[in-house]
Amino acid sequence: MTDHAFLVTGALGCIGAWTVRNLVRTGLRTVVLDRSADLRRLKLIMTDDELSRVVFVRGDITDFSQVERVMNEYDITHVIHLAGLQVPFCRANPVLGAQVNVVGTVNVFEAARRREGRTRRVVYASSAAVYDVDDAQPGEPVPHDATGHPATLYGVYKLANEGTARVYWKENRVPSIGLRPYVVFGPGRDQGLTSAPTKAMFAAAVGRPYHIPYGGRADYEYADDVAQTFIACATIPFEGAAVYNMPGTVLSMRDVVSAIEHAAPELRGRITFDDKPLPFPEAMDGSPLEQVLAPVGGVPRKPFAEAVAETIALFRQAIADGRMTQDEMLT
Repeated sequence: MTDHAFLVTGALGCIGAWTVRNLVRTGLRTVVLDRSADLRRLKLIMTDDELSRVVFVRGDITDFSQVERVMNEYDITHVIHLAGLQVPFCRANPVLGAQVNVVGTVNVFEAARRREGRTRRVVYASSAAVYDVDDAQPGEPVPHDATGHPATLYGVYKLANEGTARVYWKENRVPSIGLRPYVVFGPGRDQGLTSAPTKAMFAAAVGRPYHIPYGGRADYEYADDVAQTFIACATIPFEGAAVYNMPGTVLSMRDVVSAIEHAAPELRGRITFDDKPLPFPEAMDGSPLEQVLAPVGGVPRKPFAEAVAETIALFRQAIADGRMTQDEMLT
């Protein structure tokens, strides 16, 4: 893979930061395109030496000329497209949400098309939000090929991106894999509707109470595992335009809180939650992705309790050495 050059969009977000870390530690050439210059999530999980091996390009995913220039200038062979605005931001500014989430994705695919096969694969982030609660049969996980009826604009935008990928394969033979994460948690997960469990882990790290504003059951995925999955999907032999649910661990919010309390027993009884479930199905069928990645060891999945303990420990270390403040995720 010495000739590989990865472009990561949205690399300064949570999944993006973990993706960059894993690419660099694998020795793969990594270029970042992001409109922000805020490296705090990357600095939370990467050393200065690792960061020095990344090419950072300031740019706007909504500007096609910038996307195309970066892909040509750095001869990008693989794109991991993670740039996007989360549910609350799309709700607050639907026009900007569509520009970033939908137009930005079209820009990536069009730039890849114009490279006429030199960009070998686009792997992009869809979301469990393409589904509504009613898309699931009672007691059954949602199949990866079920028809989605999203209940949020964010979900509508993500569903549109899946269609974009499908058409770019059908008409232009641009290969792609879309992944639908659900509740991603871990260091760096500080924005978005489902960031509250990670904020509760941070609260536990600093010894403060925290209230999670929802409950119910959901599928939980550790950010490091998700990042490794995106990279695996970019490098396996594949042709077509596929979309897969991310397999995770289905848990109740009571289970999540118990894992936090186990890692930080002094917080027992001080992490609380509402009983209102998320507006998405409880579980997603991730077995098709498991089958696709079986030749490379399957989907990485760290045990949930271990991932929670690792997250809290990393937060504590980051506070101790000045990379985070005690109020950083709680204001």
